[in-house]
Parts: sequence; C-alpha cells; structure tokens
Amino acid sequence: MIEFDKVSKRYINGYEALKQVNFHIGKGEMAFLTGHSGAGKSTLLKLITLIEKPSAGRVFVNGYNLSQLAAWRIPQLRRSIGVIFQNPNLLDEYTVFDNVALPLVIGGYRHQEIGRRVRAALDKVGLLSKEKYHPQALSGGEQQRVGIARAVVHKPVVLLADEPTGNLDPQLSSEIMYLFEQFNQVGVSILIASHDLALIGRLQHRIMTLHQGAMVSTGVRIDYEQEPESQE
Repeated sequence: MIEFDKVSKRYINGYEALKQVNFHIGKGEMAFLTGHSGAGKSTLLKLITLIEKPSAGRVFVNGYNLSQLAAWRIPQLRRSIGVIFQNPNLLDEYTVFDNVALPLVIGGYRHQEIGRRVRAALDKVGLLSKEKYHPQALSGGEQQRVGIARAVVHKPVVLLADEPTGNLDPQLSSEIMYLFEQFNQVGVSILIASHDLALIGRLQHRIMTLHQGAMVSTGVRIDYEQEPESQE
C-alpha cells in the first residue's frame, strides 16, 4: 500500500531530510512513525501526498509509482488519501458541517450525497449533534475530531496523520487514537507520525523510527493481507 525504496530528500538549501529510507506498509495496516524533532517525519508524509518529491529513490502508494505519475493523475492519488494535522486548520466562518463537506464540494459531489457522507462521518467521530456549530464553540479535542471527519469523508484507502494528538491531553489523545483504530478495523491503511512514545507504545501496532533522516527501525511487521497462522 505504501512503499519507500531507497528514498532520499535533499532540499535546495542542501539540507538532507531523508537518507536512503526503506519500508513497506501493507494494505489494512496501521503503523506509527516516530523520531526526534527534525528527524524527517513530516517530510516523509509530504512525499506520500506528492507535496514534495524525492531527490532519489521511489515511492509507491496504492499501486501508483509516484515518480512516474502524470500531473493530471495527482488529484486522483490525493483523493485516495486522507490527511490530518496537529492543527486541524478549520475555517471559523464555516459550520462544522461545511468544514467537513469542503473536500466533497471541491470534488463536485451532488448535494444529497454530500449531506449523507458528512453526517455519516460526523456520526463516526461522535459530533453529529454539533453539525451546526462553528469551530470556536468546540473544545480542542472536538476540533480535532472535525478534522478527522473531514479527512475521511471521501472514504480514503490511506489515512495519514502528522502529530494528531500533539495539542491534546492524555485522555483526549487516547480517544483520538481509538478513532484511528476504528477506521483501521474497516480496512483503512494508516500511518501516524507521533513523538508520544508513552501513548503509541501501549497500542499493538508497528513503530518505525527515524533518526537524522535515516530509518533506524521499522519494527515488527504483521502481514495484514494474510490470515494469521493457527497457534495450536
């Protein structure tokens, strides 16, 4: 589903953010990406969405070889990916409903379909009763849930999150991670960048570690595309 093959990223100022990175995340897998500030986590996520392009190596996402992807197919790739940030960047002048609907409006969905999908997404994150609220009337945790609903409203097959619990207390952080696990249980492949080792260490998912741009550990990968062997 996501594969990096000897991927490096050097910026125009000479800074090398990633160095010969290799890893593979299978279909339906949930994994964490950790490392110190400046280790390259955000750069890695940007390569998956083609916000940035690698200086060397190949990136594969959902069957696409991104180095060979024609410009006109980039929107198609991005429609298969949901992205969540530490700051949900909600539009204050829009209601919760309209914030979540925005990707569908841009995508040209019909009004009836937009309503159905938005309310289903808000119901999933427990905010259906607040669809007419504005973001400033919500708590930080609720705002992050709106950001998650917006990221999944178009039913992506891949979900990326960059420090999604960075501004939340431990209880809210656990609740947000539980939501991610729920999406993973219905087959969404998820990669979450997080520095919160205490939180992600309690969850039963692979942890990959970046250090100064190099992947120093890819954890133990579970093959999610095959049935587990009998333990008898």
